[in-house]
Amino acid sequence: MTGNGRVGEPLIAASGIWKIFGPKAERILGTPDAELARAELRAKTGCVAAVRDVSFDVWPGEVFVVMGLSGSGKSTLVRTLIRLIEPTAGAIRIGGQDVTAASAAELRELRRHSVSMVFQHFGLLAHRRVIDNVAFGLEIRGMPKADRLARARELLELVGLEDVEQAFPDQLSGGMQQRVGVARAFATNPAVMLYDEPFSALDPLIRRDMQDEVCRLQEETGQTMVFITHDLPEALRLGDRIAIMRDGAIVQLGTPEEVVGSPADDYVANFVRDVPRSHVLTLRWIMRDAAPGEEVGPPLDVTTTIKDAIPVIASSERPVAATENGSVLGVVDRVAALQAIAGEGG
Repeated sequence: MTGNGRVGEPLIAASGIWKIFGPKAERILGTPDAELARAELRAKTGCVAAVRDVSFDVWPGEVFVVMGLSGSGKSTLVRTLIRLIEPTAGAIRIGGQDVTAASAAELRELRRHSVSMVFQHFGLLAHRRVIDNVAFGLEIRGMPKADRLARARELLELVGLEDVEQAFPDQLSGGMQQRVGVARAFATNPAVMLYDEPFSALDPLIRRDMQDEVCRLQEETGQTMVFITHDLPEALRLGDRIAIMRDGAIVQLGTPEEVVGSPADDYVANFVRDVPRSHVLTLRWIMRDAAPGEEVGPPLDVTTTIKDAIPVIASSERPVAATENGSVLGVVDRVAALQAIAGEGG
């Protein structure tokens, strides 16, 4: 995960993305009709603006989450990134390649080598064993059988399924099938992983296990991920940054802490209303400058959540020192911690 250490160019750069479905959709761009609310636009033109002028960058090693309610445009947006859906307008670059200008052959290469996608519906090949499902992308790529099976076994071990490599998909539970899908997507070692609501069909316990799995895989591999979800706890848990969409547009883009701590509008505030702020906000959010001559207590890293810091703050007579790389950035006292907790839920 990137944190603040961004170097070089973003791995994904999306600029001014529009997707309008309907007759003569491209004629709507640049006219006053493009600014109409979704229902008005449909009534007047028969067109639907699924994605409206969306721009964002994703940096190497980042988990970038796009979230919103059903119909917000998030799945359409992620499909435009590799032109599974053709954008009506805008520019997309992945790994320096101009995706919007790519030929059909170049797009095939991009999807085979640079980007893998994991869908809600697993799409496993029912007549092939688990190990052959994982190795499928490598087979398409022309990798020799022994090499691709060796790579598939590595991935099955990584997701904890080495014992079922000879099983068929219908012999596995939903959670295990989804792990096979994740292993298959990782097998080609893509630069980018796109997840489109992959766990929304799973029951809550399996879903949490799969979230753990994604976090662990990301930490072990440093993979860049774009993750689509309608589930706020999932977004907060996985995302380095979160883009919240409504009616085709991004209404807020920021870290989980920024989204919870400073909602951009009432829509976002309503989304995050029930989130326990102390579980998300860190000492950076509530620290203040130390007063001249003020004695400080024990140090805690500035990225420590308020919840995890409470025992230390409560047991110290002096304000806790919020530190980063050994330097004191500020102090946090009991009053600030109590105010943060008191503000939860509203």
